Amino acid sequence: MKPIIYRLSISQPTWRKTQSLACSHLVDTQKAQARAHKLGTSAAQPDIIVSHSESTSFSDALQLFDKASDLTVVSATAIIGRFAQQHRHEEAMRLFSRMLASNIRPNESTFGTVTHSSTVLGDLYIGKQIHACATKIGLQSNVYVGSALLDLYAKLSTIEEARRVFEDTRQRNVVSYTALIGGYLKKKRIEDAFHLFREMPERNVVSWNVMIGGCSQTGYNEEAVNLFVEMLGEGLLPNHSTFPCAISAAANIAALGMGKSFHACAVKFLGKLDAFVGNSLISFYAKCGNMEDSLLVFNKLSERDIVSWNAVICGYAQNGRGEEAISFFERMQVEGCKPNSVTLLGLLWACNHAGLVDEGYSYFTRARLEDPSKLKPEHYACIVDLLSRSGRFRQAEEFLCDLPFNPGIGFWKALLGGCQIHSNMELGQFAARKILALDPEDVSSYVMLSNAHSAAGRWQSVSTIRREMKEKGMKRIPGSSWIEIGSKVHVFLTGDSSHHQKDEIYMALRFCVEHLREVKASNLHEES
Repeated sequence: MKPIIYRLSISQPTWRKTQSLACSHLVDTQKAQARAHKLGTSAAQPDIIVSHSESTSFSDALQLFDKASDLTVVSATAIIGRFAQQHRHEEAMRLFSRMLASNIRPNESTFGTVTHSSTVLGDLYIGKQIHACATKIGLQSNVYVGSALLDLYAKLSTIEEARRVFEDTRQRNVVSYTALIGGYLKKKRIEDAFHLFREMPERNVVSWNVMIGGCSQTGYNEEAVNLFVEMLGEGLLPNHSTFPCAISAAANIAALGMGKSFHACAVKFLGKLDAFVGNSLISFYAKCGNMEDSLLVFNKLSERDIVSWNAVICGYAQNGRGEEAISFFERMQVEGCKPNSVTLLGLLWACNHAGLVDEGYSYFTRARLEDPSKLKPEHYACIVDLLSRSGRFRQAEEFLCDLPFNPGIGFWKALLGGCQIHSNMELGQFAARKILALDPEDVSSYVMLSNAHSAAGRWQSVSTIRREMKEKGMKRIPGSSWIEIGSKVHVFLTGDSSHHQKDEIYMALRFCVEHLREVKASNLHEES
């Protein structure tokens, strides 16, 4: 069989780096090859591979392919795998090309390794060539090769191509199913992911983690929480990767009771909590408004990283406790943890929510002078929001004019939000026009402007805006709320009447409204 030769482009700096490593390891390889002549090539083959496995020289590896005439597929794959394990995927692909040129027939392990490398490199073209080569050899239906190809197409191409590879794979295993489920979740095809998950012949902790994490990351938090509970019900032990996904989902729906149960499970099953699980718990308690328990988890962590500190600062910010966020930031610096861009964003956010305008602007100015690399567009947008919320519109406009880049929708929405608070109609309409010029289908700008006119009592303008929205077929995204009762989360949408206890709920609400009316009438009577 005539081998297929792959062409990979390697940047000059990468090539020079690999060449410079050659001298330091060449002597070991030459010694191993010298022993090969004394002991016989086949006997010395393991010595050569061992010598290379201790080396990081790409030049040495090329010499092995060029000079070791009986290099086997096992030894060649081991060399390629060594570079892939070191995240040197471009070099692994070049060695694969040399392997084919040396008429060494790849096996399923080889294809699995190089397919993964092409996925990491994000090179679909090379991946398709590998697929073609595997098909020519007849290994495309191998479950190991098929799973790697499935992962490639799911991440770099269409889910339809991934599905075709899945269907072509013989004796599909949990890896194949999990890879396709991950692809469905990435494309937000939740129903397809659930359908495939339910029909899996067997499920392991990885497949459960993929489903729980995928649902949490795509906004299906109730489903993620329910999956975690179901997983425990089936007697499968969660691991360090399971808990952060489940806890994050509970945080997103503010299910405090459920999250506390997850915390207890983590302590029971894992014992000592690592930073990954601990950080998710810090964020969970903060999102549920319980900063005391959030800080308690932080203080109990044996190993804290920058994420731990940021989680507390952002928690204080979310709960409008700006002074405490600033105090915690100062403690962070005293203890020698260097802040990053996320820290600064959390600090600005905290100042914003607490109305600490001068403090927030001061921190931003300091960062711009001392370490401008920390500043991202979101930091600038936060300052626009900070100034707009406090009614400093002239300063906000000047800040926008001095930006080192063109402001996006988020900046104009921040300005529009401030105009809504302070009923600044003229500037609000200007900001709305900017938003609609960037995104004509943006519904929120119409809603915010309508609310601003409504607050100012300009009902004719409100009517005009609503009519324009209706003519364009725009619909407001319904508001949502939820409440946790007995560790079960109940979700409600605006105008939603699908809850199975809706009659009792509306009856209770009517009773509350009537009671409030009676109390108000009684108070008015007493005052008169």
